[in-house]
Amino acid sequence: MLGLLALLLAGCGGAPDDGKGLAEEELELSWDDLIPADWQPETLMEEYDAESLSDDDPRALELMDKLRALWAEAPVVAALDGRQVRLPGFVVPLEMDATRIREFLLVPYFGACIHVPPPPANQTILVTTPDDQPYPGGLFDTVWVEGHLRVEPFSDELGDAGYQIEEAKVSLYEER
Repeated sequence: MLGLLALLLAGCGGAPDDGKGLAEEELELSWDDLIPADWQPETLMEEYDAESLSDDDPRALELMDKLRALWAEAPVVAALDGRQVRLPGFVVPLEMDATRIREFLLVPYFGACIHVPPPPANQTILVTTPDDQPYPGGLFDTVWVEGHLRVEPFSDELGDAGYQIEEAKVSLYEER
């Protein structure tokens, strides 16, 4: 009977763990997985013919304002809420001392949040580490972040985040 139960649970995608329930499978995400399929901000760029605008063109400033608003309100993928995930990205510290970082924004490309505009909210994750395990790295390190993803907005002068991972495990990036 127990063998049949184990077989049924395995068929449902779960695997027994230490007896406290089912072990959750970690989902390795790409940055595209954080963007809803129907969100297409490039239509705004096409509307303004952004490639033909000079920096001092009033339409360029109008486009930048609209992009900032669009980025801040970028939709998230609600189905990812609560999932155990693993994702690579770059560190943009929010607070740190000389040797460790406890809170940072994880972003998809080097230099994000320095350039204008920063990545959209659905391409930025607020990451906090456990109090006793801050990340011992530096600005713009490439890292793997693992933890439970929450769909919850965050706003800071460096950018807006549509997701958060608290108590994250952070390690230097190495290809698998």
